[in-house]
Amino acid sequence: MKRIGIADTTFARFDMAKAATARLAERGTGYRLHRRTVPGIKDLPVAVRQLFREEGADLCLALGMPGKAEYDKTCAHEASLGLIYAGVLEAKPVVECFVFEGEARDDRELAWLAERRAREHAENAFDLLFRPQSLARRAASGARQGFADAGPVLGAPRRARAD
Repeated sequence: MKRIGIADTTFARFDMAKAATARLAERGTGYRLHRRTVPGIKDLPVAVRQLFREEGADLCLALGMPGKAEYDKTCAHEASLGLIYAGVLEAKPVVECFVFEGEARDDRELAWLAERRAREHAENAFDLLFRPQSLARRAASGARQGFADAGPVLGAPRRARAD
C-alpha cells in the first residue's frame, strides 16, 4: 500500500489539507495518509523529511499559505528550496502547493483559490503515484493549478486533459 504524506501549517488561513484529502478520497483507495502540521512554511521541509523517514511516505504534498509581505515571499522561496532538497535527499516526489495571500482580491477569492489549488495538487500527487501516464498525456498542455489553465503556445499540438 502506498503512503502519502501531507504537511501543512497553522499559519495558513484555509484548511488546505482538508481540501486535498477530500480530493484524494474521491480518486480512490490504495494509499494511507500521514499528516504533519507545523507552525509555518519554513517548517515544512523538516515535516516532509520526517514523513518520508518516519512514516515511509512514497510522496509528500506540502501545503502552505505565505502572506502578502515581501518577507513572506522570501520565506516561501526558502521553504521551496528546502522542499526540493528533502525530495532530492529521499529521491521521492514532493508536490509543493503554496497559495500566496496576494494572489486573491479578497478572502472569498482566497478561500476559493486555496480549495481549488489544494484539490488540483492532490490530483497531481495521486497521478504521480498511481497514474503517471495521465501526466504524460497532459504534457505541454499549459495546465495550471488554481486559476485557469494557460494552454499551449500557438501552433503547438493540443492534448486532451485527462480526468
